[in-house]
Amino acid sequence: MNDGDEVRGYRGWADRLAVQLAAADPRVHYANLAVRGRLTQEVHAEQLPVALSLRPDLVTVLAGMNDLLRPRFDAAEVAGHQERMVAALTGLGAHVVTFALPDPSVLVPAARGLAKRAQDLNAHVREAAGRHGATVVDLSAHPVCTDARLWSPDRLHLNTLGHTRLAAAVGHALDLPGNDPQWMSPLAPQRRPAAWRRAVGEAHWVASFVGPWLLRRLRGRSSGDGRTAKRPALAPVEENL
Repeated sequence: MNDGDEVRGYRGWADRLAVQLAAADPRVHYANLAVRGRLTQEVHAEQLPVALSLRPDLVTVLAGMNDLLRPRFDAAEVAGHQERMVAALTGLGAHVVTFALPDPSVLVPAARGLAKRAQDLNAHVREAAGRHGATVVDLSAHPVCTDARLWSPDRLHLNTLGHTRLAAAVGHALDLPGNDPQWMSPLAPQRRPAAWRRAVGEAHWVASFVGPWLLRRLRGRSSGDGRTAKRPALAPVEENL
């Protein structure tokens, strides 16, 4: 997912958040059940039972982006899976953090229909969070979240800077030491590329990412096939995580 290096490996936003939590309390144990490419209903079916068995104090639930991209999308259905996860976890006594997603059509102008989908899903997520006392990190409210410089070339996954900002956003929402609203700050302005460069970039993106994605869909495959959770059990947070 275009993050990390040969020495430390991939470091996503959840890993970075775990380091922050451990700095505030060394007793923290951390598990990461995420698997890329999963739909919300799959997260609900596969990951919630494991999460409940761990009896966590804090859980982040970030899902829905893959659902937005599918031809068939029902915001209420997707949000229903999310709410049942939040309800089960808060019912266990966990503090749950959920997310209002950024508008993907800003990064993919040809997919303007995704904006309405994201708005509808986010409205459901906010309402569910209010009903269950969950914290919402609202990524739709800050333009920096759709700055292309926070995203990998595939425009679906965050890059190093994006993961850093997202970890800071959650840390700020949880009022962790050392976090402030700075994560919302826009990046320095940059010159808009010439029209021909943008056209070349779009063509490269379609050939490199959209084409393979469509082929996987036609074959009934996912980028997450064969992948498993990187930290399926609670364990102390390593300094070099």
